[in-house]
Amino acid sequence: MNIMKKYITPIKNKSSLKSVPRLVLFSMILLCASTLSGCFFKTNSTEVGVRTRLISIFSERGVDTEIKEPGRVFYFFPFVNAWNTFDTRLQNIEMTVVENRGDHYGRDDLQFKTIDGNDISMDIVIAYRINPKKAPYILQNVAENDKELREKIIRVIARSRPRDIFGELETENFYLAEERSKKSEEAKVILNEMLEQYGVIVERLLTKDYRFNSEYQKAIEDKKIADQNTQQFKSASNAKKQEYLRKIEQAKGEVNKMVANVDGEYEKAKINAEAYYQKQAKQAEAILFEGKAEAEAITKMNEALSAKGGRTMVKLKMAEVLAGKKIIALPLSGNSGMNLQTMDINQLLSTYGITSLSKTKPSTRINN
Repeated sequence: MNIMKKYITPIKNKSSLKSVPRLVLFSMILLCASTLSGCFFKTNSTEVGVRTRLISIFSERGVDTEIKEPGRVFYFFPFVNAWNTFDTRLQNIEMTVVENRGDHYGRDDLQFKTIDGNDISMDIVIAYRINPKKAPYILQNVAENDKELREKIIRVIARSRPRDIFGELETENFYLAEERSKKSEEAKVILNEMLEQYGVIVERLLTKDYRFNSEYQKAIEDKKIADQNTQQFKSASNAKKQEYLRKIEQAKGEVNKMVANVDGEYEKAKINAEAYYQKQAKQAEAILFEGKAEAEAITKMNEALSAKGGRTMVKLKMAEVLAGKKIIALPLSGNSGMNLQTMDINQLLSTYGITSLSKTKPSTRINN
C-alpha cells in the first residue's frame, strides 16, 4: 500500500486527476496490485508447473492441460488461478532399519515371511521419477504436490508389492545375490505396471541389508559352517579322485606307449617280411624266366640238331675232338674181315707192336 501511495500522492488536486483518463489510472493501480500480490510464478530447472483456473470467463475452469516448462517465469492473476509444481528429477525412497536414516524416522524396513515360513526384514531403496507429461493428470486425479504423491501413493505401493515378491523366495535363497537381483527386477516391473497410471516411473529397486530371526540366523550360520566343512571334505575327496584318475590316465598312457612300440615293431617286421617276400618273388620270377629261356634255347637247339644240319654239326664237333689224334684203321668188311666180337684186341695190338705206344699215347678206335 505504501508503494500505491507513492504513485498516487503526486496527484494532489482534482483538476490534475481529471486530466488523466480513468481507465489508464485503473490499469496502473491494477498492475501495481497484481505485482504486489504475486502474479509471477516460476519453475525451477527440474520442475514442471501446472495452472488451475479457479474462476474463468473466457475459458473452461479446472486444471490446464498445458505443461509449464522447467526454468521459466509465468504471469497470471493469483486469486482466480492456482499454481502447482512437480519435481521431475530422479528421487529415492529409502526404507531401512536405521532410525535416523531414510524417509521416516525410526524403523522403516520391510518385514515379511519367506515362502518356507521364516521371518525376515530387508532394507530397500526405490529410485523413481515423475513423468512430466502426466503432471496435469497427477494434479487433477492423484496428488497436489510431490510429498503427497510420495507418501500416499508411491510408499504405500512400494511397501506392499515387494513384500509379496520377495516372500516367494526360500530362506537360503536370500544368501544368493543372483536370486535377490532377479526378484528386484521382477518387483521393478510390477511397480511400473502399477504406478504408470499415476504418472510415476520406477528406474531401480535395490536391496541392501537383510536380517533373520536371531536364533534362526545362528542356525543358518552353523549350517553354513557345516556346509563349508562338508564342501572341504568333498573337495579333498574330489582331489583324491582326480589324482587317482590322473594316475590311471598316466598308466593308460604308458600302456598305450608300449602297445604303440610293439605295434611299430610288428609293422616294421611286417614291412621287412613283405619286402623280403617281394624280393624273393622277383628273384623267383627272374630264375623262372631265365630257366624258360634256357629251356627254349635247348629246345631250339634240339630242333636244330634233329634236322639234317645237326649231323653235320656233330661230325664237325667230332672232327674238332679227333684233330691231332693217331687213328688206326681195322678192316671189318667182307668175308675176310675181322670179327670184333671174338677178336682179342690186346693180342692184336701186340701183333702190330703198338702196345708200348698205347702206354704213352692214347689211341682211338673207330668202327666204320
